[in-house]
Amino acid sequence: MHVCVLGAGIVGLATAYELHQRGLRVTVIDQAQPGAGASGGNGAQLSYSYVQPLADAGIWRQLPQLLLSPRSPLKLRPQWDREQWRWCVDFLRACNRSTSARSTQRLLALAALSRQGFEAMLQAEQLDCDFSRTGKLVLYDSPAGLAAARRQMELQRPWSSPQEAVSAQRCVDIEPTLAHHQRHIAGAIYTPSECAADCLAVCRGLHRVLSARGVRFVLGARVQGFVHAAGRIAAVRTDGGTVEAQQFVLALGSASHRAAQELGFRLPVYPLKGYSITLDTAHAPGAAPRVNVTDAARKVVFARIGQRLRVAGMAELVGHDDRIPPGRIQSLREAAGALFPGCSDFRDLHPWTGLRPATPTGVPLAGRHPRAPHNLLLNTGHGALGFTLAFGTAAQVAELVAPAAGRAVAGAGE
Repeated sequence: MHVCVLGAGIVGLATAYELHQRGLRVTVIDQAQPGAGASGGNGAQLSYSYVQPLADAGIWRQLPQLLLSPRSPLKLRPQWDREQWRWCVDFLRACNRSTSARSTQRLLALAALSRQGFEAMLQAEQLDCDFSRTGKLVLYDSPAGLAAARRQMELQRPWSSPQEAVSAQRCVDIEPTLAHHQRHIAGAIYTPSECAADCLAVCRGLHRVLSARGVRFVLGARVQGFVHAAGRIAAVRTDGGTVEAQQFVLALGSASHRAAQELGFRLPVYPLKGYSITLDTAHAPGAAPRVNVTDAARKVVFARIGQRLRVAGMAELVGHDDRIPPGRIQSLREAAGALFPGCSDFRDLHPWTGLRPATPTGVPLAGRHPRAPHNLLLNTGHGALGFTLAFGTAAQVAELVAPAAGRAVAGAGE
């Protein structure tokens, strides 16, 4: 069987890898290079045990400050776009305890599956991607915030890896570079098993591995339309030619919605714009954190990738605007300076932005859609958890195309 994967971000590449592992012929199409979109400069954290969706009942209490404060990590710029408003309404409907609990359970199960797939791939392929397993601290600056985090931790306990609530002093014991910031810490949630890696390096490594094994890549080709036949997709048209296949996987990130419209159905996926900077820590290795850190108040994450520190955050509903306002980058630089003042000389910030494809609930769409062509599968809507969940949804999609028995046969022949 020939499967065409639309999208060469981490989700599309993980899907191509899983399909190839099951012995299928695979073509990957993207208008850019592998990992060039929302994958390239993401937060680098692999948050398998801390997946609380953005749509949470607590958002109602925070909403006025999040929307009105000029320094808020959340920004809404209304567009003449019906889909933006539909997404916002659906998001607010999902901001209740029961929906958040269901979403959390589904995300944790998916994250566990993804960890298994990603680490098996790393062991098999030995990609050079600065992978680390140093744990994560999620910092809270108020007793109320810490109390809410404890409740979330208890909710997650049956499905997640071991976690514990720790004091400010324990935070410094775990990550000594936080000593400067200790007086601002009310406590934290500590997960020893959390990981980090350079997602762009993973994407480039998967591209090399898959290309060497015969997976065809059609890069620099924009999807322009589809050829239909008897309720199915016969081929995809690009500005670089037409590609025929038996099955198609839609993994185009925030562009998935437009492709779905062209195919006659709607996807509740809208871009959440995020930013990052990447700091060189080589000159001061003891001043940069070794453990992953999330500042819950600022909604900024810190991840060590080799001799670099990735600082990422924010969520903006501003349409498909890929500009980088200097103020947003300055905000990330200030966050890094506040928590880890000696971590870098801050000369070159390597600013980046990405449009993360999000569903209102935070749960990605992986599988078939009742109104889509019969031979199309979805793998999109991962939001800020694309790197974390990519191999989980890839396994789900690959299993629908070629069940596990096919993988065993493929492996036996290698």
